[in-house]
Amino acid sequence: MKKNDSKTPYILIILLDLLVFFLLTAADLFTKHLAVLHLKDSEPIVLIPGALQLRYLENRGAAFGVLQNQRIFFAITGIAFILAVVWFLKKIPAESKYRILRAVLVVVAAGDVGNLMDRVRLGYVVDFIYFSLINFPIFNVADIYVTVGTAVLFILVIFVYKEEDLEILKKKQISDEGE
Repeated sequence: MKKNDSKTPYILIILLDLLVFFLLTAADLFTKHLAVLHLKDSEPIVLIPGALQLRYLENRGAAFGVLQNQRIFFAITGIAFILAVVWFLKKIPAESKYRILRAVLVVVAAGDVGNLMDRVRLGYVVDFIYFSLINFPIFNVADIYVTVGTAVLFILVIFVYKEEDLEILKKKQISDEGE
């Protein structure tokens, strides 16, 4: 069994990844369910006047409404992304210094799956958070996971992980391919 530097069995790391993934995905789907129940066909709920509202929107596109009604494209790219994340998670060493990297990938994957489930089930994504102060596009919890997770991933790769850390990942990939 693979182990990390703190002697935590690798299977426990995988189980924790799965638990976090399912909890985050469930939280996203639950908030969307609440949005449908309380916001659909209703007036927006103003949380902070002039700044923040809860407003129902069925988004058939991507961010900022681009690629409207491209359901098959989004399904294929969403599935491909999840497969890439799973593949990459298998390649990340179980050492504790890579735990944040694992966690960020799990958060981004949960966001992708939350929106993918909406697209497959409904043909659109339920969005409901609106920053009226800056007229920002309406978004949802899964979008927060993807956006914040991607930003953290960028920061990790640019500022935290050194070249030798990334080389370890490359060497692990090569050794795994040889097995």
